[in-house]
Amino acid sequence: MAETRREILMRGFDPLALLGVNDENLKVLEDHFNAEIIARGQSIKIVGDPIEVERIHHILNQLIQLIPKKEYIKPSDVKTVINIEADDSDSIFSVPEESIILFTPNGLIRPRTAGQAEYYRIASENDITFAIGPAGTGKTYQAVAMAVAALKNREIRKIILTRPAVEAGENLGFLPGDMKEKIDPYLAPLYDALKTMISPEKLKVFFEQKIIEIVPLAYMRGRTLDSAFLILDEAQNTTPLQMKMFLTRIGVNSKAIITGDITQIDLPSKQRSGLMDAVNILKDIDGIGFTYLTEVDVVRHHLVKRIIKAYSDSGDDLE
Repeated sequence: MAETRREILMRGFDPLALLGVNDENLKVLEDHFNAEIIARGQSIKIVGDPIEVERIHHILNQLIQLIPKKEYIKPSDVKTVINIEADDSDSIFSVPEESIILFTPNGLIRPRTAGQAEYYRIASENDITFAIGPAGTGKTYQAVAMAVAALKNREIRKIILTRPAVEAGENLGFLPGDMKEKIDPYLAPLYDALKTMISPEKLKVFFEQKIIEIVPLAYMRGRTLDSAFLILDEAQNTTPLQMKMFLTRIGVNSKAIITGDITQIDLPSKQRSGLMDAVNILKDIDGIGFTYLTEVDVVRHHLVKRIIKAYSDSGDDLE
């Protein structure tokens, strides 16, 4: 029988967590199956009998999904999963490896709807992605997860998260407190997302070293950011000039995701939205992708989906 080959990419987690010391976990698999397993960098290649290769590929995916719970896989864990598979038991862990965005102490982050899966695919294939949809569809959360995964995989060196600080253009003067106190309430959703993905100790270090920055959009002017992952949130509240300014900050080996909800524009009635402008102006440029989420992709409380649909059906533009 001809040999077959499969590959698994170890992205979003420490390869040592899966491989074990001196690849001891792979040796357990090779002792049980008729195939060769080769780990190089962030890739595992499986070569051998087609049936055996598929079994190893499946078992490795089960083990990958144990990492958030166990941190490091032991040879005994490998043997347990092998025995479960041998008994033809249904696996508890059934998420395909290619759909996983990030492993966190709180569990897996992955697309939960077809729309979110399409969002992930488009963002993976393009340097700039526009994700447009209503509240609760995971636009921002998934973008932050992709950025953190890229940082963990050393694909980029820093993450920049930004959004317009206030409705209708960052007029912060009337707010009480110093600049940080004025800005923080508007950036809270970005902080909240990060806190679910990175331990408090590591997140503090990332902020101190400016590996992760959360800044109001006005602070982006004049910067050129190489090897960075940029996220512009609430982009419907940018002006065309602000949107152009943001997009032209993107440097070499960088990616950007722009998220927004075109039904929640807070700009003055005569002011054009930079998000709407960008969709029209940039739609035919290679390397820029667009994905549109709907109420079907809402992953908050089940009533949120119905609320969004009801307002949409009524034609009411209340915000």
